[in-house]
Amino acid sequence: RRICVEMYNAIIKLRPEWASGLNDDDSGKSCVMKIVMTGSAEDGPNWQQHIRNKEKRRKLAARFKDSKDPFKIVIVRDMWLTGFDAPSLSTMYVDKPMRGHGLMQAIARVNRVFRDKPGGLVVDYLGLADQLKYALATYTQSGGKGDPSIDTAKAIAVMLEKHEIACGMMHGFDWSNWRNGTPAEKMSLLPGAQEHILQQEDGKDRFVQIVTELSQAFALCAGTEEAIEIRDDIGFFQQVKIALAKPRGPRKTSEDLDHAVRQLVAKAIAPEGEIIDVFQAAGLKQPDISILSDQFLAEVRGLKYKNVAAELLAKLLGDEIKVRSKRNLVQSREFSEMLKKTLNAYHNRAIATQEVIEELIKLANHLKEADQRGVDLGLNDDEVAFYDALAANNSALEVMGKDNLKVIATELVTQVRKSVTIDWTLRESARAKIKVLVKRILRKHGYPPDLQDEATKTVLAQAELLCAEWAA
Repeated sequence: RRICVEMYNAIIKLRPEWASGLNDDDSGKSCVMKIVMTGSAEDGPNWQQHIRNKEKRRKLAARFKDSKDPFKIVIVRDMWLTGFDAPSLSTMYVDKPMRGHGLMQAIARVNRVFRDKPGGLVVDYLGLADQLKYALATYTQSGGKGDPSIDTAKAIAVMLEKHEIACGMMHGFDWSNWRNGTPAEKMSLLPGAQEHILQQEDGKDRFVQIVTELSQAFALCAGTEEAIEIRDDIGFFQQVKIALAKPRGPRKTSEDLDHAVRQLVAKAIAPEGEIIDVFQAAGLKQPDISILSDQFLAEVRGLKYKNVAAELLAKLLGDEIKVRSKRNLVQSREFSEMLKKTLNAYHNRAIATQEVIEELIKLANHLKEADQRGVDLGLNDDEVAFYDALAANNSALEVMGKDNLKVIATELVTQVRKSVTIDWTLRESARAKIKVLVKRILRKHGYPPDLQDEATKTVLAQAELLCAEWAA
């Protein structure tokens, strides 16, 4: 325990900002390192901040298992080596004699599967190789499988192989400025690098896979001369991969999309290669321009790197459709299908890059027109959503006409809203009541009988999207 405290103090002397707060909540500080060990009131005052009861250690363990928590380094003494599972844990420094089952359990602490983590790194200060071999023999004989340790030479060989493939995919693109260029010069390489990869057959998927494998191998031999020699290359490849593989996930807030829009409008990727740091771009006061505005779409059409422009616009439109899927079922399905069809043609090389940009811009214009439909019909957003659910079948629209469907949509919103409870989607009795209500309204207004069942299903599905907001 004395060694734990002395080690902690020595590290904090080098990195004061890593120090633990007086309380485990760290008083708002972004603490990086702590000690976990047993103790008592008899221990000296210099040790007391590291002494915790069982409940406090449990809460601290929960924090350490959270990969997003700033608490990343822990010095332990006879704690957390068995029965402790933190999949994100990647490196362990061993300064304690261990053997057999205890040694296998300790190694397993850093060998859990987690995202892209290639494996665990154990730094051995005592020379545990013989004990590890013995433990492995026992482990294997008892039915265990796998290899908890990886030969560094094998990792280097894999790393160099994947590096050569990545370099091959970048052949013909000059990225020499990555090593010694200014931050702006380095950033200016990324759009062109993306364009270079996207022009290749299945280039995006192949490059992302190769760089993932390269990064995994590099993580297992990062301290070797071979790895140090190519780490700048790997850093460049990783940045290109990030730009290519950024997920098209749901938009958390409207500010997230504004960030992306402002980044483009502020020339973060400029037609003539002028680069502004994206973080600076995010903080600049730019006009609040929608991705559906003519100005924004003109910016996209004018970008130098067409494949990058297509990928960017597809991501932004995907986010926009994802937002609409929470409000208008039929509309989001229609636009999702249009986007999917366009991107399939693009990825299959059935249409040229400039053509896909034009198709995506057409889709953006359709989205803009959809926003105007409520004004044209004289309906609010909820009423438009139900109107679309009723008009999803063209036969119904032809028979009923717009005006009749508008009346039905308005009545549906009024009556269904009155009947919605917080848990109506979970209670069959409540769902059945609303289903009867919907059918009664459809019959009342003469909705075609042969289309009522399908319309009822669509209306109920639409109501489920809005129920959370209505019941709040």
